[in-house]
Amino acid sequence: MAYVIGEDCIGCGVCKDGCPVEAISEGTPFVIDPDTCIDCGACAAACPMGVPQEA
Repeated sequence: MAYVIGEDCIGCGVCKDGCPVEAISEGTPFVIDPDTCIDCGACAAACPMGVPQEA
């Protein structure tokens, strides 16, 4: 299952910078491409708000 970013995203971009496969793109909120996401959890670990969650 891919991770998803919820509406609580503050747009800081830390999740995008932490993604090893560049699956995250800018948006409001940021968006994770489910076909590229490898479900590693790096985005969730990096996020100061704990917003990325497993879908």
